[in-house]
Amino acid sequence: MSEQAPLTTTIVVGLGLAFILGAFAHRLKLPPLVGYLLAGVAVGPYTPGFVADQAIGAQLAELGVILLMFGVGLSFSPRDLMSVRALAVPGAIGQILIATLLGAGLGLAMGWSPAGAFLFGFALSIASTVVLLKSLQDRRLIETERGRLAVGWAIVEDLLTVFALVLIPPLARLAGAAAETSPGPLALRLFGPEAGVSGALALTLLKVVAFVGVMFVIGRRIIPWVLHEMAHTGSRELFRLAVLATALGVALGSSLLFDVSLALGAFFAGMILAESELSQRAAQETLPLRDAFAVLFFVSVGMLFDPAIVLRDPLALLAVVFVIVVARAAITLVIVGLFRHPLSTGLVIAASRAQIGEFSFILASIGVGLGVFPERGQDLIIAGALISILLNPLAFWALPALERGLQAPLQRVGLAPPPRETAAPAQEPAPAAEPEAPAQQTSKTGHAIVVGYGRVGKAIAEELGARGIPYVVIEDAAARVDEARAAGAEVIVGNGAMTETLSLANAGEARCLLVAIPNVFEAGSATEEGRRLNPGMPIIVRAQTDDEEAHLKHLGASMVVLGGREVGLGMLSQLDAAVRAQQKNAASEAEEASAASAPPATPEPAVEPAAETELDER
Repeated sequence: MSEQAPLTTTIVVGLGLAFILGAFAHRLKLPPLVGYLLAGVAVGPYTPGFVADQAIGAQLAELGVILLMFGVGLSFSPRDLMSVRALAVPGAIGQILIATLLGAGLGLAMGWSPAGAFLFGFALSIASTVVLLKSLQDRRLIETERGRLAVGWAIVEDLLTVFALVLIPPLARLAGAAAETSPGPLALRLFGPEAGVSGALALTLLKVVAFVGVMFVIGRRIIPWVLHEMAHTGSRELFRLAVLATALGVALGSSLLFDVSLALGAFFAGMILAESELSQRAAQETLPLRDAFAVLFFVSVGMLFDPAIVLRDPLALLAVVFVIVVARAAITLVIVGLFRHPLSTGLVIAASRAQIGEFSFILASIGVGLGVFPERGQDLIIAGALISILLNPLAFWALPALERGLQAPLQRVGLAPPPRETAAPAQEPAPAAEPEAPAQQTSKTGHAIVVGYGRVGKAIAEELGARGIPYVVIEDAAARVDEARAAGAEVIVGNGAMTETLSLANAGEARCLLVAIPNVFEAGSATEEGRRLNPGMPIIVRAQTDDEEAHLKHLGASMVVLGGREVGLGMLSQLDAAVRAQQKNAASEAEEASAASAPPATPEPAVEPAAETELDER
């Protein structure tokens, strides 16, 4: 079967085993991502049993990277990218340089050539954008200031890697490495077969400038126009197809025409579309495919891992993991501290950088292909990637404890500003906490907790305020946090599905919990955790279907408001009001017509109508 239909078996076995092991990991309170990676190890060539097709798995994973980066672009506007450039550009460059030197020292210690050691160090300095985005999305940090900084840092890092992939072959030739490399057909035509570093750098700059120019000048007009036309057809199928064709088409076209990575091309396509009012709908339509192919990416990473390397080369592997997880995180934390950003911001960015992934695999294969380091180097990079990805959720989990322990020492040496640098005097009310400041537990009791400040949550909060009921809002999207605070609400910045966030909102002493977010899975987690923290508290949740209603009630919801049902009742209520208004207008028009057609009254009986009018009024 696997020989006849490798694509089918790779997808079915990969997703099926990822589902089983992912559910098992979730049961053990571990991130499902751990199960996905172990599924890849199980179907890889280094473990007994079924062996999936690695080439097909890698191609499927690449589709996931394209769709994931497109989705990030949809929530990351050019304005966001420019707003974080002051930290992202120097931070990414500095972190890559220092981490590359550390990795190169490790390569030299293993007896490799300077070129091989440098390439090895560079591979250890590039984080996986896919892992970063998955971690931020799972914690709903993408739209926060910390999330934008981390994503902007990653984009700058990806751009630098694109330059490096072009420069590595001529650098290898200059270093005397044995390789049969070609600068590409376009480079051959422009610079000849012996193009040097300066020629490759000039060509790369030209391509990137041309790509950015085409995307911002032409793409800004064409992409939104195409999707608007498809939206006006009224066909959801055509709109979904247009979104997918745009994401994949722009990614492939940018790669073929400008030698830009597929992921980067998809990101720019999404960022251009983010300026359209259809961006949210486009993000929703691509979400299922993004999730499915992202799972296949992690499965493909697991397939590359040879467990025997843990026993075969333990000391070198330990050193590699130390550089990736500890050294890089520390470098990032210091850089962010030097730019006077809060410690909480530095820790999130540091945790997001404490892993490597797809670009490192490409650099490892280039290193082996150029002959600058042996296959041992590729094995160490892949093993280090897998271990760092497995450890990455633990890094995020440990952030609160690290923040408490590091705040005072780093503040003494000037690498962490005080948590509240702009605190108001004691006699004045304290200003609302910045989203990056350490979260503080509310002092309210007997209050309502509103999870989510979208249209529904905002309406609930306004009504609670009108009734004089104290309430606390839980939200993690920066724009909505600012909006809620501007309206005078106390806001706990975080994910309402997490126990820590609900504890900060003092759920144990709350009057009720109102879950206003549309995502049924997060709503279910918030309901379950709220019920555990306060067994007697009324919990009201929104849902869209009867199945969602049953699911939420099973998790402890006191009442579930079905959106479709309430909309239907609202429409009927509006219909009744419209019919009454129409009848009233028709009656008024009939009276006016009757009065206009009546014969003019004579002066003599003028008193009688007045008498009748008086009787009518009485």
